[in-house]
Amino acid sequence: MSSQRTTWFKSSYSGQNGECIEVRRGTAGFEVRDSKNPRGAVVGVDAVAWLSFLAGVERVVPRGS
Repeated sequence: MSSQRTTWFKSSYSGQNGECIEVRRGTAGFEVRDSKNPRGAVVGVDAVAWLSFLAGVERVVPRGS
């Protein structure tokens, strides 16, 4: 999946413990990487799969929790 070179961002829930991922919008969906290894592998996910993942997380950990 090629990217549009948008900015990587982290969840505000990540804190400063280094145990997080970064996400950016790509041309066909989203790209995800390990924040501890920004030059490492990038996983591409289409928009439908990413939104489904977020919905699942929201059911487990509701916003504001």
